[in-house]
Amino acid sequence: MPKVLVTHQLPGEQVHQLPDHCDMNVWMGPGLLPASSLRDELTDCEGLLCLLTDRIDEALLDANPQLRFIASMSVGVDHIDVKAATARGIAVGNTPGVLVETTADASFALLLAAARRLVEADHFVRGGHWRVENAWSPEFFTGKDVAGATLGIVGLGEVGQAVARRAAGFGMKVLAWNRSARNVPGVEMVELDDLLADSDFVSINVALGEETRNLIDARRLGLMKRDAVLVNTARGGIVDEVALAEALSHDRLAAAGLDVFEREPVPDDHPLLSLPNVVATPHIGSATLATREKMADMAALNMLAALGNEKMPNCVNPEVYQS
Repeated sequence: MPKVLVTHQLPGEQVHQLPDHCDMNVWMGPGLLPASSLRDELTDCEGLLCLLTDRIDEALLDANPQLRFIASMSVGVDHIDVKAATARGIAVGNTPGVLVETTADASFALLLAAARRLVEADHFVRGGHWRVENAWSPEFFTGKDVAGATLGIVGLGEVGQAVARRAAGFGMKVLAWNRSARNVPGVEMVELDDLLADSDFVSINVALGEETRNLIDARRLGLMKRDAVLVNTARGGIVDEVALAEALSHDRLAAAGLDVFEREPVPDDHPLLSLPNVVATPHIGSATLATREKMADMAALNMLAALGNEKMPNCVNPEVYQS
């Protein structure tokens, strides 16, 4: 039976079908499979079921020439060198669509939390600072109105469109920029610079790639309103984090809600973490029990198809099946 590595214990039902079709080795922890151990654990494996925290680069592929297929429990595959995998005839599967609504919920949760300074207020109460002498004042933790404001969505894919639907419930005007033309009711397509200049809130929902790396750089941050709020639940490399910290710390931007960072886990000394106007979460955009189970099931179904010498139901490089 072909040997397969699963880099983490997974939820869902379909993963339990894999041992009937392969010799399955599951990393049991503790914690995540270290990058230094991945190469050794992958020895002689034909298949790999990985997480977005597993870096699958060309060197790893060269060290494991017997590898035939990779299934990732993620929508994004920027942690995998897909070009190198394709050149070696390795099919790469992902889990699209399943986390759309969950991630859109997270985007809007961060937007509201940053706008209304909820984390600051929570720390204020828990820190014992809310006392009789400062119980209330007209300027007490004043934030920014969401209802009726203008929301700019950078990336009008499935998640971006789901964010737009939520914005409609708040009576927001919705602008959007996308790399290809989209016609979405209630959404006005504009150029990126115009979106940044005109929006009260900006939600980043575009995929990370060479075209979008540092898409929101110092120049584009400088186009935004001083009282605007930036939210990112896509990938950290899309926003220049040094420039973002500069803007937030010098009152050139009101607040940010960030679920993703260029380096994850984010370093303790990252300048964004010291700012009170940043709401930071640890890449939990898809973190509901139901969504994670569906993602694991989709990844396992990709593996089962590959083990049966069939095309993965969700394959990001289908050209490997044409050779």
